[in-house]
Amino acid sequence: MSVEIRRIITIVEETREEGGRPVDPPTRRAAAVAVIRNPFAGRYVDDLSALSDIGAELGEILPKRAVAALGIPGDQVESFGKAAAVGANGELEHAAAILHPKLGAPFRDVLGTGAALIPSSKKRGGLGIPLDVPLGHKDAAKVRSHFDGMEVRVPDAPRDDEIVVAIAVTDSGRPHPRVGGLTKEQIVGKDGLI
Repeated sequence: MSVEIRRIITIVEETREEGGRPVDPPTRRAAAVAVIRNPFAGRYVDDLSALSDIGAELGEILPKRAVAALGIPGDQVESFGKAAAVGANGELEHAAAILHPKLGAPFRDVLGTGAALIPSSKKRGGLGIPLDVPLGHKDAAKVRSHFDGMEVRVPDAPRDDEIVVAIAVTDSGRPHPRVGGLTKEQIVGKDGLI
C-alpha cells in the first residue's frame, strides 16, 4: 500500500529576538507536514503493517523537505521530532504505527546520524488541531538546551478519515539556553543519551 497524500506543508520559523535580546545567529526550525488518507479509518484491523510501511515512505519524504527548508546539510541538523494526529474515525494506534516501527530509520538516513530516540507525540482531533512536535538533540537526549517543541497545524485537516503526520528539525537549540546540564559541545553521541 502506498501513501495517499492530499497535502504537504513546509514551515520554517526563525527566532531573531527572545526575552528582549537579539538572537545571533537566529535559531531556526522547520517542519514538514503531510495530510494522508487513513486506510483503516472507521474499522478495526489487527495488522497495521501497511501503516508502518507508510511511515517508512514519509520518513524519506518529510525530512528531506524540512532539511531543504532550513538550507543546511542533513548532518548539521541538531534536533528532531515527530508527531501525528488522527481524525475522528482513526485510532491512536494508527498514529503509532506510522511513527514508530519504520519512520525513524529513513529520517536518520537523511540526517546522517541520530543516536537518540526521536521524541514523538500522537493525538486524535478534528480540523486544525495543533500538533506539538517535541524536539530533542538528535545524538544526545540529555542536552537540555535542545528540549523544545514546534507547534504546527493544518486548518483543513485531519478530516475524519485522515492522519496528519509532522516531522521537525532544527539548526540549533532554544534561544539563550541557560538551564545548565550537558552542552552540545560535550556530546559523546554513542548511546543516544550523552
